[in-house]
Amino acid sequence: MGTSQRSLITGLGYLALFVLGLAQGLIGSFQYNRSPVPLFAILLILILFATCVLAGWGMRTYAAGILPALGWIIASFIIAMPRPNGSVIIEANAAGEWYLYGGALAAAAGAAASFFTWIRTRSRPS
Repeated sequence: MGTSQRSLITGLGYLALFVLGLAQGLIGSFQYNRSPVPLFAILLILILFATCVLAGWGMRTYAAGILPALGWIIASFIIAMPRPNGSVIIEANAAGEWYLYGGALAAAAGAAASFFTWIRTRSRPS
């Protein structure tokens, strides 16, 4: 496989991880307040963390761990912004706060964990 093919496949993998993060943020923003509240929001947070860590581990790059987190943050925080007509999608209740703040923390922690995984694999002799 040539270098250009590898670059294309890697780029498509990064795009897929970013879109996965967007999808998790979009779906989670509408489903975070399901019963049992706020446990479902915490479950969504754990799924986001696992996605970031496993993406970084699987592709063995730091960027692979950041892209799902970035996609989730963009989708969730854009959806969380109030609309001109006054409607709000993510409410300011326990589940909403767990989802937004806990999710942002999980995204940062997952990206950091993928960074440390990347450092460990780079420091090992081949």
